[in-house]
Amino acid sequence: MKYVLVTGGVVSGLGKGVTASSIGVLLKACGLRVTSIKIDPYLNTDAGTMSPFEHGEVFVLDDGGEVDLDLGNYERFLDIKLTRDNNITTGKIYQHVIAKERKGDYLGKTVQVVPHVTDAIQDWIERVAVIPVDGEEGPADVCVIELGGTIGDIESAPFIEALGQFSYRVGPGNFCLVHVSLVPVLNVVGEQKTKPTQHSVKGLRGLGLTPDILACRSTKPLEDNVKEKLAQFCHVPLQYIFTLYDVPNIWHIPLLLKDQKAHLAISKVLNLASILNEPSLGEWTSRAELCDNLHVPVRIAVVGKYTGLSDAYLSVLKALLHASVACRKKLVVDWVPACDLEKETEKENPDAYKAAWKLLKGVDGVLVPGGFGDRGVEGKILAAKYARENKIPFLGICLGMQIAVIEFARSVLSLHDANSTEFTPETKHPCIIFMPEGSRTHMGGTMRLGSRKSFFNVKDSKSAKLYGNKSFVDERHRHRYEVNPDMVERLEKAGLSFAAKDETGKRMEIIELPNHPFFIGAQFHPEFKSRPGKASPLFLGLIAASCGELDTVLNPASAHQHLISNGPKNVYVNGTPKKSPNSLADVRYNNGYCNGLYTR
Repeated sequence: MKYVLVTGGVVSGLGKGVTASSIGVLLKACGLRVTSIKIDPYLNTDAGTMSPFEHGEVFVLDDGGEVDLDLGNYERFLDIKLTRDNNITTGKIYQHVIAKERKGDYLGKTVQVVPHVTDAIQDWIERVAVIPVDGEEGPADVCVIELGGTIGDIESAPFIEALGQFSYRVGPGNFCLVHVSLVPVLNVVGEQKTKPTQHSVKGLRGLGLTPDILACRSTKPLEDNVKEKLAQFCHVPLQYIFTLYDVPNIWHIPLLLKDQKAHLAISKVLNLASILNEPSLGEWTSRAELCDNLHVPVRIAVVGKYTGLSDAYLSVLKALLHASVACRKKLVVDWVPACDLEKETEKENPDAYKAAWKLLKGVDGVLVPGGFGDRGVEGKILAAKYARENKIPFLGICLGMQIAVIEFARSVLSLHDANSTEFTPETKHPCIIFMPEGSRTHMGGTMRLGSRKSFFNVKDSKSAKLYGNKSFVDERHRHRYEVNPDMVERLEKAGLSFAAKDETGKRMEIIELPNHPFFIGAQFHPEFKSRPGKASPLFLGLIAASCGELDTVLNPASAHQHLISNGPKNVYVNGTPKKSPNSLADVRYNNGYCNGLYTR
């Protein structure tokens, strides 16, 4: 097993996760099998109890692991399925060490950070690195490890020590350290400054780790004299210093690394030259260029609680983007704070109220993502009501589905006090209730988590067609409240269709309004499985409906006949016509994607 460690210096938020993912893409394009590990030095056992404002979204894995959002980047870039153990935290390590001490596994020794905690970290990495994540048998060739935080953080000290020891444990030729650092440009003088990176590397070396490769973040490509200065003062060969400058979308990052021959540098450090192929990134290049050349907009309102931080809905954004590019549209996201749609805001801040409603009324589609707590719930209900009554394409995810049920009960069944027991425990008409198996005393890891089957019971529903008329789908869940099964029959008689249920038939998974152009809610989180090459079907449906092209996606036969009559369209990339995929009906199987989007 070969290991690539990615660390960060100077400031946080440089893009270590994207860099680690891009290195993985590049190595995979060279014919290697790649897996990933993310180390988060915080004391939390996992990301499940952390506010999105603290650390961005909580990404959910197939096995129910609630992990850092960077694992979502790894899965999307590398098209792999990771496990909860691929996310290492200080909390997990100390929990593991203390459990062993209580069992007496240390044979009376004084348990210390060195060697017991550092050994536990190294053992964890070696154990997880050999777990197959790409659907094939046997371990991967390379494990890319990202160390969260910034060099010098006190909480990461045990991990730095462990990784220093680990480099000696695995031996020369098996460990490559890529240090991501900032080379700022001062506007006053317009000069790229190397001193922050010099100090960062000095600190890293002082902690026992020596970088093999420097990945320098900057607004523009590094000048030759700057690279020479970095090579001299950081003791890194000139050909091992790469620039990760600002690009239109992050799909260009693997291409930047390829153009600078980063794969050759890594292969030389890891003694992989004999088995490394020339990277095949033709499809990846087409996606990145296609994304840059989309101009026809599709406007989607994201009505949520955490709209001030886009990372809180990162997977939702990526899934929207995948579907938008599949439909050859430029995604425009209008962030609508749910609270600003409420009547209280009209009294307290009328300008914010008017602005929110103006945004909502100017979009092509509405998406209400998941969330917890009662703040903004009434605004989300109003958004669902607006979309339902005005025939605006609507997708509700998790809580977004639940508020759609509440709105339907209030408006159509005239149950004006209908609500969720999460917000109004004493409501006389509980549309949404606490799941019987849930814990009311412990928050972490007690929800209904991970991949679960949803069985379609309405065969001609839009959602079933979007999923290719399968009998069931596996999607990832994260919730502790559900639709009240005692109200299902009444809701169905009023016109709300429950298109999919769990294996017991008692837990509602997908809702639809049959007489609406596109009004779907899902209890699961379809965004977590959206990948380059395969857009999430429900997101694809939302975007297609918002573009007026839903019939083309739902009816492949008619779309194919339209193609025969009219021929495939050309997509112009850098002035050169290139054939687009055969039809929108094929986008479920032959998508072009990117990661660039415009938001406001």
